[in-house]
Amino acid sequence: MFSVRLLAVLSAALVALVAGARAADDGSAVARLNHLAKEKSPYLLQHATNPVDWYPWDEAAIAKARAENKPIFLSIGYSTCHWCHVMARESFADPEVARLLNEHFVSIKVDREERPDVDQVYMAFVQATTGGGGWPLTVVLTPELQPFFGGTYYPPDDRRGRPGLKSIAAKLATAWRQDAARIRSGSTEMLAQLRARLTPAPVSVGVDGAVFDTAYRQIAASYDATAGGFGPAPKFPRPANLHFLFQAYARGPQSVDGREALRLALATLREMGRRAIHDQVGGGFHRYTTDAAWQVPHFEKMLGDQAQLALAYLSAYQITREPEFAEVARATLDFVQRELAGTEGGFLSALDAESPVVAGRSEKREGAYYTWTQAELSVLLGADAPLLAYFGVTTEGNAGPEFAGLNTLGARRPPDDPADPEFRAALASARPRLLSARSQRPRPHCDDKVITAWNGLMISAFARGAQVLGRSDFLVVAEKAADFLQAKLWDATTQRLHRTWRDGARGPAGFADDHAFLVQGLLDLYEAGFEVRWLDWAQEVQAAQDRDFWDEAAGGYFGTTDNDASILLRMKEDRDGAEPSPNSIALLNLLRWAALFDDDDARDRAGRTLQALAGPLARAPATLPQLLVAADWLWHPPTQVVIAGTPKTLATQAMLAELHRHFLPRKVVILADGAASQAFFAQRVDFFRQIDPAPDSQSTAYLCTNFLCQLPMTRPEHMGLQLEKMTERRRE
Repeated sequence: MFSVRLLAVLSAALVALVAGARAADDGSAVARLNHLAKEKSPYLLQHATNPVDWYPWDEAAIAKARAENKPIFLSIGYSTCHWCHVMARESFADPEVARLLNEHFVSIKVDREERPDVDQVYMAFVQATTGGGGWPLTVVLTPELQPFFGGTYYPPDDRRGRPGLKSIAAKLATAWRQDAARIRSGSTEMLAQLRARLTPAPVSVGVDGAVFDTAYRQIAASYDATAGGFGPAPKFPRPANLHFLFQAYARGPQSVDGREALRLALATLREMGRRAIHDQVGGGFHRYTTDAAWQVPHFEKMLGDQAQLALAYLSAYQITREPEFAEVARATLDFVQRELAGTEGGFLSALDAESPVVAGRSEKREGAYYTWTQAELSVLLGADAPLLAYFGVTTEGNAGPEFAGLNTLGARRPPDDPADPEFRAALASARPRLLSARSQRPRPHCDDKVITAWNGLMISAFARGAQVLGRSDFLVVAEKAADFLQAKLWDATTQRLHRTWRDGARGPAGFADDHAFLVQGLLDLYEAGFEVRWLDWAQEVQAAQDRDFWDEAAGGYFGTTDNDASILLRMKEDRDGAEPSPNSIALLNLLRWAALFDDDDARDRAGRTLQALAGPLARAPATLPQLLVAADWLWHPPTQVVIAGTPKTLATQAMLAELHRHFLPRKVVILADGAASQAFFAQRVDFFRQIDPAPDSQSTAYLCTNFLCQLPMTRPEHMGLQLEKMTERRRE
């Protein structure tokens, strides 16, 4: 593996240099508040009372390290991270750990959600040199910010052959004092290797639809036939895989691969929706499960996950019309509206996995808010007690030894027919009682910062929820969030987007994902409500993304600007992980814009973006499923659905309702309203100058490719038949 040998040599040298080294006994007195006390990030504020003399990532901290020639102890996490809490309690509250770090290092804390650019560089180092990664991320740097040691969680003392933080800090401090020149030389070499690995030469070979088929085979091969999903435990939802499988179905609904892709996606969503990863009481999804059957969650709830999974369930409902999928999507969006919607409109980031066991006491436990004893449930369910068998509730608990005596709520013994009306009625009746009882417990910590990228994803989910579920209140929620972002996180004077907002202040400048995800949300918002102000703003945000992140030489978008000298590597994300790559979403945004306005410049930039990722696609196409969803718009021209009519009239609403019943992923929707929307498009596309406004009693639909249209239709059912023929929709 990359640089493992070099790291092993360096680590061995460090250990040898410090054999028998002991730390001094003085220097333990530390002020109650450290340099994080004035920060806005909830994660940094959680560490403001540590005895470790933490600094934020800023020039003052870096200058201090250089002036004193001390290495930097860098710790990266986020406020709802369980193992970050554990390390804080065990290690960073330990006086001896604090003494060692304060004496020999400059210690810096970073919120990865606020500064993904810092996290990305040092996570790449740790993954390349150890083969793994995660949070809390622990990295030791030279004063020049070059990494030379890295890992994840470390306890304070040596445990079962695993070095503790006291040992590591003491040995690294001695090594630096005795041979800093050698460490600097090794870190320079490692950084050079990492830079070469992360900036490969451009690939000239073209990308065509064959890579989509290869990715499908790879993803299908990782499918868990027992419990759905992909890969072994710990089990993550992987929404990008689900969106890809729905796209594979749409490419060939009657083909063997198309039918199988749909089966895998629907089976996964059914399993997840019925199991404990889905909060059966309050809606929404936990981050992942520690088991393969979706039953023992890591209980954290993150905004970005809710958005992506809600979209997947909405697609499943459009294809199948099964109420179960609509219910899960609706419950997820209702959960976000209830618990993660800020008072001013922006969506909050996450709920913690931990919460107090007893109100007023400091002891916290993972899952305390979400788990139940059998006795509690028996009393609460009353006449609905047969649900105990459905959830597999026992006196001993059903969540394993870590949660002895506690139960998670997920289907373990389903009835013969989970869709049985009586059973579903019992479940619906029990939920309000369970939710009311649970709301009396101490609540998990909420990370209340607003992240632009995640808000963009959530705007998309609410906009599509308004369309597919017919919930006008969802559109209001999406518009309110967009208004908040425009007012608080967009500087119209400088045309700059910011990453975060909290406690009345903007955070750092936005990154590529903030721009790309917001543009996607604004395009979805236009198609849900047809207000052209969202297209105006989307155009401005896209221009800012092109200005600050576009790689003119090789195409595609860097994740960061080149304005921050403290970021040693400027990288392009080349995989769709828990969140899609900004290049994947940017590619789709460009192609949607090209379809909306017949824009060749956007189409050309899209082609260059795809070509920039040709190398990663050739090596491992299954790692970029969302990019392939977007690329399919290049290989199969999208449909332009033009509705000529007055908005909010019964005729137009009936036409739109029929349109949104159909799963047609490669489409754009445009309203020719004889007013603002039509005028906006008429300035750019001649076609819209030729459409006469429809009378209030009538709406006309045009189904077009490159603005070459079929005969106009004035009845929703006629449009529905044409859409059926176009998609060859097969009900499963």
